[in-house]
Amino acid sequence: MRIATRALSIFFIIPTWWGNDWAWGIPLILLTVLIHVLGLGFINQRAVRVFSHVTERRHPTAVFAAVMGTTALLATILHAVEAGIWAFFYWLMGALPDYSSSMLYSLNAITTYGHDNLFLEKRWQLMGAIEALNGSLLLGVTTAFLFGIIHKIWLLGGASNE
Repeated sequence: MRIATRALSIFFIIPTWWGNDWAWGIPLILLTVLIHVLGLGFINQRAVRVFSHVTERRHPTAVFAAVMGTTALLATILHAVEAGIWAFFYWLMGALPDYSSSMLYSLNAITTYGHDNLFLEKRWQLMGAIEALNGSLLLGVTTAFLFGIIHKIWLLGGASNE
């Protein structure tokens, strides 16, 4: 990691402590993306199974709305869990004073909202940007997933068969 940081510093002026941000940020991105993909895969299996069984006896449009609402809620919970992982790291490393501040900061960073007056300790400030990058990836995956679920349910005979 030290060699990569020095090589990049030829092109950019990078403070030496930012190497720690990348060393922790990349594994956190990999962990949260893995959790996200596995979680969305589980949600996908359940949503399709529930929709295909229930629509045989119930109104497809109502079932479609319920399945999509539940799917969106579960995806939101996944995002909150992933923000919690980042928040735990911030708290553990002493970048923020307590877990609730860490969670608020993390939710602001991972959603790229960023409108609170919380700031990481100087040596961890790049982590906020790395977490925002992670959040963009996770939100993109979630958007594609929700589109895919809508498409799959529509093909199974969703709201158009009523």
